[in-house]
Order: sequence, then C-alpha cells, then structure tokens
Amino acid sequence: MSERASGNRSARPWPGPMPPEQTATARHPVPHGQAAAAAPRPAPRLNLPPRDGSPLIAPGALPALLSVCLAGLLAGTAALPAPVLAAAVVLLQAVTAAGWFRLNGMWPARQGIALAFLGGVAADVALLVAPAGDAAAVVLGTLGVWCLLVLVLQLRNLSGPDERLYALTAALTSTALAVLAGGYLAAAPVSADVVTTTAACAGVTALLRALPLPQPVSAVVSLLAACGAGLGIGQLVGLEPVGAAVTGAVAGCCALIGLRVASYDFPSRFVHCTAGVALPLALASPAAYALARLLTQ
Repeated sequence: MSERASGNRSARPWPGPMPPEQTATARHPVPHGQAAAAAPRPAPRLNLPPRDGSPLIAPGALPALLSVCLAGLLAGTAALPAPVLAAAVVLLQAVTAAGWFRLNGMWPARQGIALAFLGGVAADVALLVAPAGDAAAVVLGTLGVWCLLVLVLQLRNLSGPDERLYALTAALTSTALAVLAGGYLAAAPVSADVVTTTAACAGVTALLRALPLPQPVSAVVSLLAACGAGLGIGQLVGLEPVGAAVTGAVAGCCALIGLRVASYDFPSRFVHCTAGVALPLALASPAAYALARLLTQ
C-alpha cells in the first residue's frame, strides 16, 4: 500500500489536472526505447550580466565625432541658399526622431518615427515658403497639427493603459524635438552668422565632452571651449565679441544638456549613435533662433 501511494505521489506531484505534456503522453504512450528522447529537456539558463552601476553612461568618442560632422554640415550650409541648409536640417531631424524612440527603449517604432520625422519635414517646408517674420508661428502651428496627428495615431494602439501613455509621451516628445530642430532653418534668414556659431560651438562641446576626464572637469572644460570657439568663430563671421561669447556659452549649455539626456541608458551603441549624435545639436536649434532675434535687434 505504501509503494502504491509513493508511486501515485511520483506520478502526480501536484494537485489539479495534469500538464499538457503528461496528458499527451497518457493518450499516446511513448515506446520504451523512445522515452528518453521524448522527455522534455529543461530550458537553458541564460547567464546575463547584472545591470548594476550608474545608468549614466557617456555616449563616447564615435557619437561625438558624428556630432562634429553634422555640426560642420549645419555651420557650413548656414550662409548658403535655404534649400541647402534644409537638407542638413532634415538629416538632423531624422536622427533625432529615431534616437529619441530608441533612447526610450521603443524599437522598432516605425509609425512614431515616421510621423515625428514628417512633422519636422513639414515644418521645414513651411519655413521655406513662409515669410521670415512668421517663423515662430509656423513652427508652433506645425507642432500643434502634428501633436493632434500623434493623438489620433495612439487611438489605434490596443496596448495597456501604461504602455499607451508611455508611447504617447515618447511620440509627442520626439515630434517636438524634430520640429524644433528646424530652428536653424528659421534663424538663418535672421542671422546666418549665429547659426554658424551655434552649430559649431555645439559640436565643439560634444567633442570635448568625450575626453577621458572626470565628469565635472569635462563639463567645465567643454563649456569654456564653447565660449572660446564662439569668440573665435564670431570674429571670422563678424559677430560682436560679447554676442559671440554668449552664443558659444548658450550653445555649450544646450549641448551639455543633450548629452546628459542621451547618457541616461546602459551602454548601447545604437542608442548613443542616434540620440548621442542628435540631441546636442537639436536642443541648440531653438536657442539659435532666439539668439539670432536677440542679437539683431
């Protein structure tokens, strides 16, 4: 009796119905020679490294070099006809839209990225055809229309409430960044010199921030270098020394904020090669428009 009870316990070690594997075995008995082959194998254990340490990881040297290249493209086309500068701005907007979604762990997000990027392109087209004095109204109007389109797109999202809210905030932020990155295009008719100085100083800040220095020292060195670059470039393009230094300082602060935001992730090459490249320049774009209006009054 005890052997039968122990045999029952070995056959049914848990209450309730048998799992599907045992049910299938009971209905279709496996031959004795194939029992070992038919037995389910345990899933292999994944030895994943623990996610410890600070989540703030600087993008590094490669994104900094790419930021410098993109900044040089923006600075070099600022004094050229507006469609040429628009091509460089479109490239910045594409990297910005993709980088923000990837920074938030949402990939692939083709519809959201495409909608944010098209919002930036729509703002560029509107800026090219609108008078220079209406740039702020054009950007805000485009942003409002595209935010409404983002809301309509999220109505088709069948995920849970938390996921829908997370996707909505990421899409709205990406759209806003892509549209506001057109600030270089809005500022160029007012003062192409300010656009050149702002983009170049943001690139210098991103490059020096990647140096292997302690974080506080690196931030101070990058900001001082941005001010110095502003003075040097300002003399070349004809800006006053005070205005050039202020432009460099503001561009450096915007670039440091963008790099700080892009650093909030564990090491990921794709994250840092998108958000780490675009955010220092994208955040400096509205500042370029504001500085252009301020320094030309």
